[in-house]
Amino acid sequence: MLTVESLKAFGANTDEGIKRCAGMENFYLNLVRRSLDDAKFDQLRSAVNAKDYEKAFEIVHSMKGVFANLSLDPVLKPIEKITDLLRNKSDADYGELLDEAEKSFRKLEALVKE
Repeated sequence: MLTVESLKAFGANTDEGIKRCAGMENFYLNLVRRSLDDAKFDQLRSAVNAKDYEKAFEIVHSMKGVFANLSLDPVLKPIEKITDLLRNKSDADYGELLDEAEKSFRKLEALVKE
C-alpha cells in the first residue's frame, strides 16, 4: 500500500510534495499514483535512439514537471540530467541515465502496486 512513509523510504521529499498539494496528503498520494501514467520511457528511448532530440526533450521535460511537482527525487534526479543534456541537444550516451531513471520509476511503480 502506498503511504507517505513508504515514499519517504523510497527517497521522495514527501513534505515538499504534500506542501505543493496544499497539505492534502490523500490528494498527494493520488497524484503519485496517477504519475505512473505520465512516464513515457519507451517513447523517450525511441526518440533518443533516433537522435530526435527535440521530441525527446518535449517528452522528458513533461516527465520532469510531474516528478518535480511531486518531489519524487529518485526518479527526478536522472530525469533532470537528461533534460539538461537534451536542452543543449547533446549527442551523449543517454543509456545509463535512462536506465537509472527507469529503475527508480519501477521501484515507485512497485510501491504503488503493493
